[in-house]
Amino acid sequence: MSTLNLTVLQQPLAWMEGEANLRHFDTLLAGLHGRDLIVLPEMFTTGFAMEAAKSSLPEARVAEWLHEKARTADALVGGSAAIQTADGAVNRFLLVEPNGRVHRYDKRHLFRMADEHHHYLAGSRREIVEWRGWRILPQVCYDLRFPVFSRNRNDYDLALYVANWPAPRAAHWQALLLARAIENQAWVAGCNRVGRDGNDHHYSGDSRIINPQGDIVAAGEPHQPAVLHAELSLEALRDYRQRFPAWRDADAFYF
Repeated sequence: MSTLNLTVLQQPLAWMEGEANLRHFDTLLAGLHGRDLIVLPEMFTTGFAMEAAKSSLPEARVAEWLHEKARTADALVGGSAAIQTADGAVNRFLLVEPNGRVHRYDKRHLFRMADEHHHYLAGSRREIVEWRGWRILPQVCYDLRFPVFSRNRNDYDLALYVANWPAPRAAHWQALLLARAIENQAWVAGCNRVGRDGNDHHYSGDSRIINPQGDIVAAGEPHQPAVLHAELSLEALRDYRQRFPAWRDADAFYF
């Protein structure tokens, strides 16, 4: 389809309480209809905790819950969760279709300032999810700082960033989202949490949906829970990239 109805859930998270977080999102999702894609924050079942994978909900439980929501809403639904695998813990972005198909992306860039690289395994590749005619690039929080990894190789239309990005660096979050949209000539959506976590870190949200020209089409009010909606146009994206083909001048060696 040429349009994509996108919803971003900027919400607080209960610290290390998986089922409580699912119940919270149960309530929010119950009232959403006519959406194509619904995005939850990073580690939406636990908050951003280094020890989360050891006591977090199993991947099967999270995927089952996402499948239920996707089937009910007839939408692609996802967010990242701390997942314990046979090889170790990962910060995994799960996107689930109404038919139960699960797409997985493991966070590539681990936030060493919080020792994330000592607790989680880095993903080895990026993923592109094809959904209702759209090509979607899922990314997680710290990935936002690394533009080469998210460079548009003419292989995606929308980049999704889910995050627990702390309030003292909110301006950086906003600026980087804007830069990723402009430099890649793609739609960009950033879903960040709000509230305080168990380590007393504060999050202001500042979630954004940005068009390929760098215009903000939806924004979450800082420090407040918010549900952002936007209708994204694939036709407008393609028209803009044709009229202003800056992507043709990207250096090939980055690819």
